[in-house]
Amino acid sequence: MTNELQSAVRKLKNNQHGSGAWPWFNGGRDNRFITQHIIAGFGHLKQLNVTSTSDEETMIENAIDYLDAQFVQEYKDIRKHNKDADLSKDHLSHTQLHYLYTRSFYSEMTPSKEVQNIMEYYQSQIQKYWLSRSLYEKGLMALTMYRSDDAKTVGKIVKSLKENSITSEELGMYWKTNTNSWHWYQAPVETQALMVEVFSEIGNVILSEAKNLEVVDNLKIWLLKNKQTNSWKTTKATSEAVYALLLQGSDWLSVTEQVDVKVGGETISPETLENVKVEAGTGYYKTSWNGSEIKPEQADVTITKKGDGIAWGALYWQYFEDLDKITSAETPLKLSKKLFLKSNTDKGEEITEITSNTKLKVGDLIRVRIELRTDRIMEFVHLKDMRAAGLEPVNVLSQYKWQDGLGYYESTKDAATNFFMDYLPKGVYVFEYDLRVNNAGDMSNGISTIQSMYAPEFSSHSEGVRITVD
Repeated sequence: MTNELQSAVRKLKNNQHGSGAWPWFNGGRDNRFITQHIIAGFGHLKQLNVTSTSDEETMIENAIDYLDAQFVQEYKDIRKHNKDADLSKDHLSHTQLHYLYTRSFYSEMTPSKEVQNIMEYYQSQIQKYWLSRSLYEKGLMALTMYRSDDAKTVGKIVKSLKENSITSEELGMYWKTNTNSWHWYQAPVETQALMVEVFSEIGNVILSEAKNLEVVDNLKIWLLKNKQTNSWKTTKATSEAVYALLLQGSDWLSVTEQVDVKVGGETISPETLENVKVEAGTGYYKTSWNGSEIKPEQADVTITKKGDGIAWGALYWQYFEDLDKITSAETPLKLSKKLFLKSNTDKGEEITEITSNTKLKVGDLIRVRIELRTDRIMEFVHLKDMRAAGLEPVNVLSQYKWQDGLGYYESTKDAATNFFMDYLPKGVYVFEYDLRVNNAGDMSNGISTIQSMYAPEFSSHSEGVRITVD
């Protein structure tokens, strides 16, 4: 770790330009945002009481000189590019706001009188226009104003953030407006991490200490639950999330007590199980029973959590059953599947739902309708829809499709149709495709199954359907 740390600092030192700025890539031109991001990162380390070396302090001082100059220049450009510019209007750019947040970590480095005056101008803009800005910007504003001792504005912003949030036992505390975008200031993981920082540092302004601790823990729960079913795509998102999890709130990292699990009255723990290894750091372990070992009383499972923080696990019960006798399963992913007989009439196309009493004949056209509901955003999800042996797909070409804001790859195979979704937003989705009745007989049409590829505990299936073809 020491070698990695020294290597990272050396790389930063070698890549910093004489101006104090860093490029995006080595050899590139000065990049203000990258420089602000790096200096904010040093600010985060400072908040976590990590002391800087003399080399790091020199880098920080040079970078802040560069950022101060860029801050002043952008302010001057308001007038330069528009001589009649009304300075009372909203001129809060995202970069200027991020600068104010970054600069607030270094109050000991006194800015010049010019920089100070411009800071006061932007602070007056924040007081006037904070309500119309995005969630991420409100977080930047709240921390900036708190560190410049404007308790009145801070109280308004934090109260607004709290009132617009949603808290659920399953997902923690989050905001509906915190959605994906192409902009750096609209990134869900970084935004949630910033909210953890806001409430860790200044939540006590509107809440009691105990109540605020609960809020911070709920914000952290959303981050961890997000990681369960999504990848944190960038080093920036990951580092911001790690910083948030290390901030105030309950100390979850020092919790070492295992969760007590009882299955049918028998305590299950690594000590009582043979050949079971506990994963270092996470405490993860698993065990299983074969069919002959399973007794009816094992259907009673009791889980007792002793320490603070969050823990989760999964219990699977696998057995053989006729496909058409399977009942639906409900998890955060919910599936329902229906078959309809498609016919052409004088009024146009009509569909009627197929039941166990419906008599089909060879040549009939069947429409499959699958309804999927999810209560959270997920990534890398696979939906597999089985079909009866006597049915053949009308569309046999695999292709990428787009409908209702959802992109997915549809792949038609011999016994099933597969849908692969690399990004599944929260909501309700309907998939439809047509099948032709090819053979007579009494057949099971199988079930639809769905599973998150990287969080297999998030899985679900529809009930089985049986069809009869004369």
